[in-house]
Amino acid sequence: MSLRYAKSEQQLARACATIPLGAQTFSKSITQFPYGVSPYFAARAKGSRIWDADSNEYIDYINALASITLGYADPEINAAVTAQLAEGTIFSLSHPLESDVAELICELVPGAEMVRFGKNGSDATAGAIRIARAFTGRDHVLTCGYHGWQDWYIGTTARNKGVPAATQALTHSFPYNDLPALERLLRDFEGAVAVVIIEPMNVAEPAPGYLQALIDLAHRAGALVVFDETITGFRLANGGAQELFGVRPDLTTLGKGMANGFPLSAVCGRRDVMMEMEEVFFSFTMGGETLSLAAAKACMQKLKREPVVKTLRQRGDRIVEGVNKLIQKHDVRAFLGISGHPSWSFLNFNDCDGTSAWEIKTLWLQEVLRRGILCIGTHNLSYAHTEADVDRLLEVYDEVFALLRDAVRNRAMTQYLECQPLRPLFRVR
Repeated sequence: MSLRYAKSEQQLARACATIPLGAQTFSKSITQFPYGVSPYFAARAKGSRIWDADSNEYIDYINALASITLGYADPEINAAVTAQLAEGTIFSLSHPLESDVAELICELVPGAEMVRFGKNGSDATAGAIRIARAFTGRDHVLTCGYHGWQDWYIGTTARNKGVPAATQALTHSFPYNDLPALERLLRDFEGAVAVVIIEPMNVAEPAPGYLQALIDLAHRAGALVVFDETITGFRLANGGAQELFGVRPDLTTLGKGMANGFPLSAVCGRRDVMMEMEEVFFSFTMGGETLSLAAAKACMQKLKREPVVKTLRQRGDRIVEGVNKLIQKHDVRAFLGISGHPSWSFLNFNDCDGTSAWEIKTLWLQEVLRRGILCIGTHNLSYAHTEADVDRLLEVYDEVFALLRDAVRNRAMTQYLECQPLRPLFRVR
């Protein structure tokens, strides 16, 4: 048992008796955090900091899988939620907060004319696919990116156990920034494609004109376009990637940072398409839960009032620039790179000289966690991250990149690793 993570490991053993993998989310489990060198349970969080069950303190660059945009326990969000808690959480009738938040989304998101709420991003993407199928009278879905756990999408991945073959056969993946691949699929399933759903940006930036060309191709084929902005919404710009890149999809899905970590998601888009929701069954007992709506209202008002997105961009630019300089300094370009938007950047690990990318990533995790950085390969920034937080991240990377270089160059990974290497869950992006 690890002394540093003793309580986490004890709690993991307890959890595994009643919870598969000991966690509710794959990304918080032993599939992502190597056993023996990782924390598994949080005790509390504030601002940009999180403390694990063993009272180890970290600067958090995961931020609850990019759900925290403003920072943990933001005082304005907490005040709004506390005030609403005194009035009630869920009711036998709808609550005006539903309209308050829907109106804010329509104000901020260019493609939003009507809104319906869910709880997870998967709720929203599944709802968008259902109404797109209803609107077009077609069944096939073309997808690019990660869109949640529901059958219609996860059947296209290696984690497709339990998904009927008939369902898998209706969804087809295409690579990002590859218009010919999309054209081929639209041709192969001519007259049958209901919708093209895409993360408008993740690891790579869209090629000039790519997103509008994708929309045009889909529309010519009679299909709708959904932007899955579960992460990019309220992060790349207040109105998401569609605002940043000046394009407008038919439907948009939102989640994560829209309520600064409170459970809320949304489907929004063209009025004529969204009106399918009057017939299509998309209904949740907790769909109008008011604590999350109060959090979302306060969050979006703060986004309008303060330079949240601008600050995320500035801090992120420093990280991207600093990481690139350190990659050059330590000559680790053969197995390490950085990409993505500055507010949501990705470290990219590659196989090198007989050492696998997963071994390299595991050693990186082991060492950054030891030094008080909580990260799983992406820098999901929040408004609470300070310049000093960025300084510390780059100091840690300066030390760890040198160690990675030596381990790979000397083919000595087993001497450095204090745990078993991670294995891939499935390729997300």
